[in-house]
Amino acid sequence: MTDFFSFLARNGRWIAGGFLLCFFSSFGQTFFIALSNADIRDAFDLSHGEFGVLYMAATISSAATLPFLGGLLDRYPVAAVSAGTMAMLAVAALALPLAGSVIALGLALYLLRLFGQGMMTEIALTAVGKWFNANRGRAVSVASLGHHVGTAIFPFLFVFAAGFAGWRGAWMISAGIVALLALPLIVALVRQERDPKGDPLPATIRPVTDRTRAEVLKDPNFYVILCGVLAPPFIGTTIFFHQVYLTDLRGWPLEIFALGFMVMSISTMGFSLVAGWLVDRHSSVRLLPTFLLPLAAACLVAAYVDDVWAIFAFMSLLGVSTGFSSTLAGSLWPELYGAAHLGAIRSIVVSGMVLFTALGPGVTGFLIDQGVDYPGQIAAMGFYCLAASLLMFAISRRMTIRQAGDVR
Repeated sequence: MTDFFSFLARNGRWIAGGFLLCFFSSFGQTFFIALSNADIRDAFDLSHGEFGVLYMAATISSAATLPFLGGLLDRYPVAAVSAGTMAMLAVAALALPLAGSVIALGLALYLLRLFGQGMMTEIALTAVGKWFNANRGRAVSVASLGHHVGTAIFPFLFVFAAGFAGWRGAWMISAGIVALLALPLIVALVRQERDPKGDPLPATIRPVTDRTRAEVLKDPNFYVILCGVLAPPFIGTTIFFHQVYLTDLRGWPLEIFALGFMVMSISTMGFSLVAGWLVDRHSSVRLLPTFLLPLAAACLVAAYVDDVWAIFAFMSLLGVSTGFSSTLAGSLWPELYGAAHLGAIRSIVVSGMVLFTALGPGVTGFLIDQGVDYPGQIAAMGFYCLAASLLMFAISRRMTIRQAGDVR
């Protein structure tokens, strides 16, 4: 533990910069946008399915744009890319409450998803992945806690702000926070970049061959792994986007469900740190077969249990998988493919994540409008996680052999 705190003290500015990038990405995350779901649908007279499709279109568009921006981190300083991204995120947060048409609403959602969920996360995890070698797992796990602290804090802050300023006013306040607080603070922290040569790999760990994005896209193992690592954002986004509908079906008080976010965040933060320690000790690849199992259990609880305690069981289990996957999101790709082209490679991964978070609300909203049982949909997600865990077991063995140099 002393070594861990010493590590944080020595590298505080870079880890804090990654943490705050993740933290302020909340303004473009589904859980935050979904807090205005009902108000937006009422303001624009949209059904669940119509808003879900609009949100899906905006998110898919942002996913298509992200690969063109992700490579900027391989060519320009982190501080410069961060400043531009946060300036655009502030514009997006201001554009949403000022939207006067469905088209303007869609454009605001596109910008929020691109520069909030997409680029802010891309910058944070790519930068930390490049800055650290032997302690990458610990560095990523602490930086990624920003996502979970944001999930725990921002719903309550938004509800409080909306209580006296209305939902539109709360979004305007959010824009001010990004422009006046987040931007100057983060730029000051990441202006000086860290040299990873000061964090050499142990002699027992073989350095990985740097691969280009084109080479990674030709690797079939890459797509198999994506089937697993994209499941948590897909499922979490889907359930959070339709959280009001789920609570209505179950008869759960929305206030109690909101408390579940805090439980989930505590669980996520704890297991993110555990995952960081395990990654540095055993490698990311060896964790692949297990991280989806708690998510499978979480889905089955949400699908089949009506009692209020199910909220906290579901959120706790979801937090376990989210904690592990958030650490893997930053440590897995440089471990497999090197850091030289990490920005370009991660842009494809984050683009896939954004795409999957778009499909979830849109497809599920359409199925709800068609009368398809929503708990049944959640159960299907749980069974998918069980199947994906078996697939991850096979790919973990294959990639471990490749890392040892037996398979190229």
